Amino acid sequence: MLNKIILASKSKVRKEILDKNNITNEVKPSNVDEDVVKESLIKEKASPEIISKNLAELKANKVSLNQLDQIVLGADSVIDLAGELISKPENREEAFNILKKLNGKKHQLISSVCISKNGSMLWNYTDKAELTMKEFTDNDLKKYLSKITDKALYAYNVYQIEGEGRNLFLSIKGDENTIMGLPVKKIKEYLETIE
Repeated sequence: MLNKIILASKSKVRKEILDKNNITNEVKPSNVDEDVVKESLIKEKASPEIISKNLAELKANKVSLNQLDQIVLGADSVIDLAGELISKPENREEAFNILKKLNGKKHQLISSVCISKNGSMLWNYTDKAELTMKEFTDNDLKKYLSKITDKALYAYNVYQIEGEGRNLFLSIKGDENTIMGLPVKKIKEYLETIE
């Protein structure tokens, strides 16, 4: 197995998942302007899944161009609500509006990963989880948000599945690591195939 991979993400959660799974990694954020990419892909009528895949690949390829002969992992997660792309909130008001949109509904959380070397994709994988949110009043949602720190709020797709966020859902179908942004089982399987 490889001795180290480069993580093209500043997500502390993704780093924690790699660390927990004994995958030695070094963080080098891609600094890709995700909003510009998303806007352009939405104009082209790309699905949330395609947007997630493209962003993961873009991040991995960009960083791998400057990290010669290194294995670089890029990742991206989005929420797909009946075909509508929902991105991470920029502020608490947006977080509240996102939770209102998801309230009482079923949505998919899509996590894509891409492994690149020298600017080219070697492998990619996309996993989905299906979450059904309970019905809440506006007050319930505000109360939930008041318990979440800014750091946690902006690091996840609005809900912390491994913390308070679990209580928001009626049902969760899928891998918890996928929901947190990194389908690590498949990453490990792939890494074991390359020496």
